[in-house]
Amino acid sequence: MSSIEAGVRAPESLWRGEIRAMLALSWPMVLTNLAQVAMTATDVMMIGRLGADMLAAGALGSNLYFAPLILGLGLVYAASPMMATELGRRRHSVRDIRRTVRQGLWLAILGAIPIWIILWNGEAILLAMGQEPALAEQAGIYLRWLQWAILPFYGYIVLRSFISALERPGWALVIMFIAVAFNALGNWLLIFGNLGFPKMGIAGSGLATSLSSAFMFGGLAMVVSFERQFRRYHLFGRFWRSDWPRFAVMLRLGLPIAGILAFEVTIFNAAAFLMGLINSASLAAHAIAIQIASVTFMVPLGINQAVTVRVGLAYGARNPDGISRAGWTAYAIGVGFMALMALVMLLWPRVLIGAFINLDDPANTVVIGLAVTFLSFAALFQIFDGAQAVAAGMLRGLHDTKVPMILAAIGYWGVGLPLGVLLAFHFGFEGNGIWIGLSSGLAVVAVLLLVRWLRRDQLGLTTDRL
Repeated sequence: MSSIEAGVRAPESLWRGEIRAMLALSWPMVLTNLAQVAMTATDVMMIGRLGADMLAAGALGSNLYFAPLILGLGLVYAASPMMATELGRRRHSVRDIRRTVRQGLWLAILGAIPIWIILWNGEAILLAMGQEPALAEQAGIYLRWLQWAILPFYGYIVLRSFISALERPGWALVIMFIAVAFNALGNWLLIFGNLGFPKMGIAGSGLATSLSSAFMFGGLAMVVSFERQFRRYHLFGRFWRSDWPRFAVMLRLGLPIAGILAFEVTIFNAAAFLMGLINSASLAAHAIAIQIASVTFMVPLGINQAVTVRVGLAYGARNPDGISRAGWTAYAIGVGFMALMALVMLLWPRVLIGAFINLDDPANTVVIGLAVTFLSFAALFQIFDGAQAVAAGMLRGLHDTKVPMILAAIGYWGVGLPLGVLLAFHFGFEGNGIWIGLSSGLAVVAVLLLVRWLRRDQLGLTTDRL
């Protein structure tokens, strides 16, 4: 009997229970992701009040900061499936969970060091890329204050993975929302010198974000140290004691996750660059459509994180029916939500676009028209993006990361980008061609990951290989 047939025949109560568990775990993660977006938006809004040049410098710095941040983030994401599997295997495991958290924090330090070196030399890197010297200088100043946010943010992700594996993600949400307010206040005080604080300009935004990141890690560290259901793990005990086999396993899982994230992020960066080669109106319209799509993507991203835990728990318990239920429940919720968002984009595109640009200004007519067209492609894009995000989390729960990384490379860079370039510049589709390429690349990745999930039993993915 196939895993799908087994899942269909499972008692309805088990499916209802899985839906409740998935939603209970997902919604705090979704809101946490949205809060993270709100923190970034706050920085942009505050820096923008310093003027267009400072906003441009902040954008340059943020883009340079984001790429290595994502790579390191992939490494520490490996802690989540490892802890979920261990808890599925032994629900009251303490020592192994503590060791996984410890090695996750070690990996956070290892990942942060080379990123610090890169970002400390941000001005030189931007100059080598041909950016204007004045903008590169200000971006470099921003980065030298912002870079210290890296390590505490990674530490926060490891601790969030711990409480999520225990299916108690609410504390991470509470701390993140406080951090958003803290970051906004820090920006207001340090950028503009309000209430007697030093007026630091763009550097103040970088410092505010670093302090907010430190608050996030420190706050969650206090929770796991003193809250009754977490403190018995003594997560920070014997911190310097090594566990090299566990560290190696985490690295083996984390590097492909980092690769998947890198392939996805870089294709969107490339798309923005290509839009700029077409004309400024296409770039502006693309920025609007991508921003809308990015907000809705926070939901399947949260479900991705939740399904990694739920599948990992069933995987550790060697429960193939539980694996199937967890995976298909998340897939239905994630794809269903994105289908609803696609419908919204098709029916009310101008309402969405109006949040970013004045619809009544005749000077914006071309940009608005292009944005409406791009949103129609984004509607299709939504379904595929949600499908690939959730499917990647399903496979990650089975500790399957290497092949999905290869599949992502094939879809994004083997199909999506070449097709977009060909349609945009050779066949004259311009911005529409770029979006067709993006949608096609995501569709290929979504289909390949789904096929791998369907063949998980034949491929031996549901057998505990650790």
